[in-house]
Amino acid sequence: MSSNPDNPIVAVTASKAKYAEPYTACVERAGGTPWVVLPEHRVTPQEVLGRAQALVLSGGADIHPSNYGDTLGADEKLLLNLERDEMEIALAREALDADLPIYGICRGMQVLNVAMGGSLIRDLEAHAVTAGESVYHRIYIAPGSKLAAVVGSGGFVRVNSRHHHGSRDAHKSRSLLASAYSLEDGIIEALESPDHRWVIGVQFHPERRLEVPPHFDRLFQSLVERAAERLSAVQKG
Repeated sequence: MSSNPDNPIVAVTASKAKYAEPYTACVERAGGTPWVVLPEHRVTPQEVLGRAQALVLSGGADIHPSNYGDTLGADEKLLLNLERDEMEIALAREALDADLPIYGICRGMQVLNVAMGGSLIRDLEAHAVTAGESVYHRIYIAPGSKLAAVVGSGGFVRVNSRHHHGSRDAHKSRSLLASAYSLEDGIIEALESPDHRWVIGVQFHPERRLEVPPHFDRLFQSLVERAAERLSAVQKG
């Protein structure tokens, strides 16, 4: 991690460093300094909060059902990473308590929901990758939501999809608001916290910049702006 004292540090979680690269590139483009946090680093939530001014929970493996009070079926085949589950759920809860700006992407949005008491639907084949490629669908972003304010508009938009877990309203944490839905099946496409300054999760992948409209870059820009404000407050204090 390169260090510039004028740039806020944004912690980016991932299972391996190479998988963090699209997210770190977006953080750097927005003016932040990314710090990749992997399960193998054994970094505590307190260490992350003591160093970073914002958090990106990136995409990746499935969350084990035990984290939301469910069981794994005998024939169920999931790509799991228990160490990452433990790291990210604990980190998300500590970051929420500290009102750290948090941006959850795909799995990251699911981590936010689970960390705040929500659950997940498994095996949403219509939203999963096909032969390694993203699929696409239209979503509706609620006007007046924080997400709409950041990206500049609500309404209908086409996004990518690379997930087979997700949530509907019955699975959503009571502490989160749904700010976007899939038009085809009502799957929640964005969540946000009304009780925190900047906590937004999206089910799609804005870091894959050629697959979504360019105004979704504003999510990384807004996150880094909030992180810069937090850094400035610390420096002045």
